[in-house]
Amino acid sequence: MQRRYDLDWVRVCAFGVLVLYHVGMYYVTWDWHVKSPNASHALEPFMVLTAPWRLSLLFLVSGAATAFMFGKTDARAGAGASRLRLLGSRSWFLLVPLVFGMVVVVTPQSYYEVVEQLPGGYHHGYLTFWGQYLSGYEGFCDADGCLRVPTWNHLWFVAYLWVYTVVIWLLWSLAPGALRAMGRGLERMLSGYGALIWPAVLLAVLRVTLSGRFESTHALVDDWYNHAQYGAVFLLGFLLARAESFWNALARLRWTALILWLASWAGLIAYFVTYYADGEPLPALRLVMRALWGVNQWCAIYAVLGFARHWNPGDNRALRYLVPAVFPVYILHQTIIVVAAHNLKPLGFAPLVEGPLLVVMTFALAFFLYEVIRRMTWVRPLFGLKMHLPSEVTPLPSSLVKVSPTTAASPPPASR
Repeated sequence: MQRRYDLDWVRVCAFGVLVLYHVGMYYVTWDWHVKSPNASHALEPFMVLTAPWRLSLLFLVSGAATAFMFGKTDARAGAGASRLRLLGSRSWFLLVPLVFGMVVVVTPQSYYEVVEQLPGGYHHGYLTFWGQYLSGYEGFCDADGCLRVPTWNHLWFVAYLWVYTVVIWLLWSLAPGALRAMGRGLERMLSGYGALIWPAVLLAVLRVTLSGRFESTHALVDDWYNHAQYGAVFLLGFLLARAESFWNALARLRWTALILWLASWAGLIAYFVTYYADGEPLPALRLVMRALWGVNQWCAIYAVLGFARHWNPGDNRALRYLVPAVFPVYILHQTIIVVAAHNLKPLGFAPLVEGPLLVVMTFALAFFLYEVIRRMTWVRPLFGLKMHLPSEVTPLPSSLVKVSPTTAASPPPASR
């Protein structure tokens, strides 16, 4: 089974965009853990350029990767036992980093959020806060409500990915024929222009009907709009991973999708500019915007996947390094952003200087910590890496491994 290097590159680049987006969250007016004193609307049009589709793209690629993993398992002898081992392996890969991340990695994000946003400030040290955090302390409150701890912050993506994987594993184990029939039906429907039209219609309908009723919470149990959109694209990626007519349609209509993506983005920006200038929009205009959001969401995904399919980038040393690095860097990046942004604030840098500096610091420190992590056998599973050391990795001297990882997170903005 040939590896889809185009999807590997899409995944790597999408997580790179995620880092840039989370740095941007520090400078916009949307709610986040810490905020720049220079926060404004200036960067928000560029944030909206990726806000509708970044995470949906990652869920779709994750669905396709899950299909390839399941296919390899079915090809082996003793498929039933292999399926159970696969579920155990995926659970280990996702849940161990999730729990470790909630206990250790994301805690500094909540600490600095409390330090900056708690009325009257927070005057205890980090270790005191960590004890309160782990005990589920309910006293971190302001006028907008209370901070719930422990929290998974940006690692909500990992929790949702595990849930969707378990659901599709159950369907794959109990009703494989139904899944295959659904995949064949989708492949017939999503060939040619159908690949561009029908998913856009679905996402637009979901946005119009659900986003106003179910606010984005990332809390798993009450996040029904997000489950509808992310679950749908995860299932789409799973069912169409091997559907050549679908992927060929993406490549064929990539320019059409790109034009529609940018045109719908311009429409969204016009809406937001009007909203900021004139206050609350008319209900009908809001519904139009929500439908346009769904169209933008799919056209962007379509264009990204279509150009990747057309260019068909292959394997190289950079990709082989970046693919295993993506998950640890993702786990670490948001805590790095929050900690660095808070501690750079007293220096008073202008945003045009501080922003690029935050980007460089985040990537540099995240990859430095990845280099440390991947050389430590017992630490590797905490960041989603296999226990064994790859043959090309030389362990670092013990004097260099006494590093305490920190990381950062951010929710995408809840759009109107």
